[in-house]
Amino acid sequence: MTPEGGPRGAGTDDTFAVVLREVFQGLAQQHASNVDLALLMDPAPDPETQARVHALEDRIVHELAVDAPKGWLRLDAVFALTGQTERARLVYDIDARSLDIGPSASVMDLVRAHRELAALMPTGPWWRLEIRLTADGVPEVDYDHGEAPFPDEYLLPPDAYRADLARFGFPHEKLPTWLAAYVGHEDRQSRSPRVAAARARADAEAEVRGVALGDAMPELPVVWAWWATLSAAFVAAGSLRGPRVRPSHAWFENSSRGGSTLRLLPGERAVLSGGVRDAPELAAAYRGDAPFPDLFAGAPDWVTDDVLDARGSNGLMSFCYWYEGQRWCRGESQEPEDVAVALPGIRTAATVSDTVARLTGRGGEPAVRRAAARLVAAAEAGAVTRDMVVHLFGGGDADIDGAFQQLWMADVVRRTDLPPIPEDRAIAIVREYMLANGLEGPDYSVRDLTASRLGVGWMVYVPVPRGETRIWRAIFYVADDGVLERSSSAEAPSRYEAGFEQRFHERRRSR
Repeated sequence: MTPEGGPRGAGTDDTFAVVLREVFQGLAQQHASNVDLALLMDPAPDPETQARVHALEDRIVHELAVDAPKGWLRLDAVFALTGQTERARLVYDIDARSLDIGPSASVMDLVRAHRELAALMPTGPWWRLEIRLTADGVPEVDYDHGEAPFPDEYLLPPDAYRADLARFGFPHEKLPTWLAAYVGHEDRQSRSPRVAAARARADAEAEVRGVALGDAMPELPVVWAWWATLSAAFVAAGSLRGPRVRPSHAWFENSSRGGSTLRLLPGERAVLSGGVRDAPELAAAYRGDAPFPDLFAGAPDWVTDDVLDARGSNGLMSFCYWYEGQRWCRGESQEPEDVAVALPGIRTAATVSDTVARLTGRGGEPAVRRAAARLVAAAEAGAVTRDMVVHLFGGGDADIDGAFQQLWMADVVRRTDLPPIPEDRAIAIVREYMLANGLEGPDYSVRDLTASRLGVGWMVYVPVPRGETRIWRAIFYVADDGVLERSSSAEAPSRYEAGFEQRFHERRRSR
């Protein structure tokens, strides 16, 4: 965009760190800059200044072309400047290779002069200048005023921005929220174990407790299963975006720089935290119009930096929920519906299954919608099979292996999809049990043990001699997780197997 336009995406909620408000208010006495504050605040650009800005822009482009190596085809130039710190990069494309060089001193002089002059425009000084140029084309010039966070390689130290803001008297209402947080968050959202423990004790003494979310958020096992199912569906569809899971860790980033992190902890506990871009409550706080929300009011001492979303380190976390005692709680965070854009669509089972169905590319087909709902239900029960994923997404280009790995790492897969316990190992477990408990007899010897495969394990027993019938004869069941159960021939194996399999899945879900 050109200097006469307004900042892209900026609005009345774009804010300035409260610590810099004093700098702005006392500017006239604190610096000797030649910037005219009335002109800076005037939304109408000065034609003469605008013409000088464009003239300098043309000179910069000309110098870059003159300095270009022989045979160049394209140039990408980036300049990141403050009064204290500078970073610049020029990349020239030459045939099939690229040449990465630094700009000349004369080019940098022109760039600095351009920024000083651009500071007189209503948009204020740019933070990054990007120029794209081809040997036979029209140049493209973009002025970055920080509407979106800068790439790490062009993010300068906070002190450099603070000094620049004071020097130019940049209006606080024009500073984006993320940059206001970057220069003024003062680690207020950091929560080390020591800080968390001290705060938890203080909250307990003051009888400060977290606010229960109630029906606003499903229980943790359901949230985890839905998150894993969505992650699998996005992977199957070949999407590089969307939620993802790892053992005990799930995360999500949306296209508007919002996102969240879910961490599972021992004792059926968890922390779900994250942020939305330009959260109104943070915008107001950094502007100095409201206090900062206490996201950790009433939080337990295990809610620490180690399990919180990385936005906390930049002062941009806008919500934090913790799960304990089979319920979700919050401090002064907004309700989940207010930060839904930062969560991966986990409000209801219908929402999840609808998203999964649409990701197949055949979401309007009733059979596909039924298969998606079945996958969601199976994930909740910890009983997903590979066949379910194949049936839903089919062959073709779908990444079945990647999708199933997401579900496996989330531990919502039926155990039969993993290698079963070997037959000889199941027999050995029964043998050791019988010998340790004195169960071997003349007509029931460990030497005669045999095994029959079931859905999630083995039935181990000594066969009845041909032509005989025995009641109350011992039958053992060894599950694929190595757990042994003892029954007898008085209960038909076909009836016993259902409960045997149910207990196996319950053990897996409770791990």
